Amino acid sequence: MDVPLPVNSLTERQAGPGVVRRHRRRRWVEASLVALAAGWIAYQLVTNPGFQWPVVASYFTSGEILSGLLLTIELTVVTQAIGIAIGICLAMMQLSDSRITATAAAAYVWFFRGTPVLVQLIFWYNLAYLFPRVALGVPAGPTFFSMSTNSLISPFTAALLGLGLNEGAYMAEIVRGGILSVDAGQMEAGRALGMTSLQVMRRIVLPQAMRSIVPATGNQTIGMLKYTSLASVVSLQELLNSAETIYTRTFQTIPLLIVASLWYLVLTTVLSWGQYYVERYYARGSAHELPATPAAMLAATMRGARARLAAVLR
Repeated sequence: MDVPLPVNSLTERQAGPGVVRRHRRRRWVEASLVALAAGWIAYQLVTNPGFQWPVVASYFTSGEILSGLLLTIELTVVTQAIGIAIGICLAMMQLSDSRITATAAAAYVWFFRGTPVLVQLIFWYNLAYLFPRVALGVPAGPTFFSMSTNSLISPFTAALLGLGLNEGAYMAEIVRGGILSVDAGQMEAGRALGMTSLQVMRRIVLPQAMRSIVPATGNQTIGMLKYTSLASVVSLQELLNSAETIYTRTFQTIPLLIVASLWYLVLTTVLSWGQYYVERYYARGSAHELPATPAAMLAATMRGARARLAAVLR
């Protein structure tokens, strides 16, 4: 006795070629929409006089912009290093057996993640309102060091404190999550071999945790690069502030904002490429496939595009 095929199966068998044609039509529609959007954007970029590309080209490598760019790079590197160092210490404190230590670390993370980084920057820049002078010495005795807080807390120092301390709170959660992702048996195995807790953490746990820590840290570094633009509120002449200074003088707002955006895109691209290679380094020996390098990803994308184009033109 013949069993009737389900409607879906019968439809698929009878309309097999039609399914392929509909799939190709969908691809044509998607490609057309993308081409239209790309064409409209390209048309605006080329024909809209408001972009003022000659002005963009003239200021892209100007001394004032490059000076702000170097300060942005320096601020990103130093603040991220401070954040990573603080984050590692806080993560160790949160995982400590001491309830007091863990609570202190949790309070730090709670406070700095709960207050806006812009507020923290302004607070550190105006620290002299609370403490006019910073002094070290013996109570009712000689003073070894005394300095005006306004002289000590420069715009660069305020940016380091505001961004670095804030980043430490986020890095603490990233490092803690990475350590917790490693199986607890790894710590027990290391101790069984006679290692101290610090040796087990440094030689066994952290190298494995880095596979989870590196992607999130790379994302935080890219975010920190853009967060440095907030330092303009404390009069630090980083990249965005340099662009603002120029367009305040020349009234060429859009071209100078494009210059700053292009430099941020360049730096973000460099950091993204570096992140791929760091991820590949720490992914060695794992069961997962190594992340593709940017060059390999670009080559694979080009091969896929050629294959889809050839299939459409058949």
